[in-house]
Amino acid sequence: MEDKVSNDPVVAIVGVTGAVGAEFIATMDKRGFRVGKLKALASARSAGKTVSFRGKDIAIEELTERSFEGVDIALFSAGGSISKKYAPIAVKAGAVVVDNSSAFRMDPNVPLVIPEINASRIRDHKGIIANPNCAAITALVPLWPIHQKNRIKRVIISTYQAASGAGAAAMEELVESTRANLNGQLYTPKVMPHPYAFNLFNHNTAVDPDTGYNDEETKVIKETRKIFEDDTIAVGVTCVRVPVLRAHCEAITFECEKPISEDQVRAIMAQAPGVKVVDDRVNNYFPMPIDASGQDDVLVGRIRKDLSDASGHSISMFVAADQLLKGAALNAVQIAELLPQRVMA
Repeated sequence: MEDKVSNDPVVAIVGVTGAVGAEFIATMDKRGFRVGKLKALASARSAGKTVSFRGKDIAIEELTERSFEGVDIALFSAGGSISKKYAPIAVKAGAVVVDNSSAFRMDPNVPLVIPEINASRIRDHKGIIANPNCAAITALVPLWPIHQKNRIKRVIISTYQAASGAGAAAMEELVESTRANLNGQLYTPKVMPHPYAFNLFNHNTAVDPDTGYNDEETKVIKETRKIFEDDTIAVGVTCVRVPVLRAHCEAITFECEKPISEDQVRAIMAQAPGVKVVDDRVNNYFPMPIDASGQDDVLVGRIRKDLSDASGHSISMFVAADQLLKGAALNAVQIAELLPQRVMA
């Protein structure tokens, strides 16, 4: 696959050696995404290594300012600083960028897209389309169909975020620190700010000293309002890192303008795109990271009345989603699938 062999698009993956980069490749393969040529881009230390794509070994190239010549679609997941530097270069070279970092999400000229919610915004792009924060995607995919039928006024979210959200190095640190802990050995954290094995802590992004909110929480608040196109929706969120390898969970309580029942929510969820209901009270079986891992859908369960709201306007539920898939790679590939035909030609 060294030369373009068809009229299908040339696709570049920036950050191909990372956890999300690997899922970009797996997701494109699984979904039969059309690729005429794949360019695997990473830092200089990975140049010359290979990644496998559809039975062929693709040589990894060092990311440079010349990497995007002839590229039609560039999928970025290498951090905000890389995106800020190289995404405009890719656009200038003629590529459409789908960026998984936070670099452009709140730029008013950049669509922030979850295809199940606002796919129509893709056509507004000026070269860059932003992939939302993984915690935001996990909450908003199931909340949106409810919001369409009975406007959500307020939502409270508590997250249980897996190591996968912090990348492959964090996942490895969780494995290594757990092994060390079980063997009675001291392990000094290298990636996370606190011991990770058998522990949980405030999300490892910076905390605003004035508001007390960390960056992850602020992202969820701002991105919810942008994606829902509703600056008045009230959002409270607490983001926590938990010792789970893969797939985020969230406890969500939302308040609607009109009364809403459990049965109404279950009926909406049963028809909602990208959602799978897992809500078995008899067997105490609800969404879990172990079940969400490797799945495209957001799992939704624990659907019940919020007993703190006597008005009947509020519902509580629990959700789980694979951060590397719907929270990142899958969402980006879904966006790429919906790009105008002229890009795909």
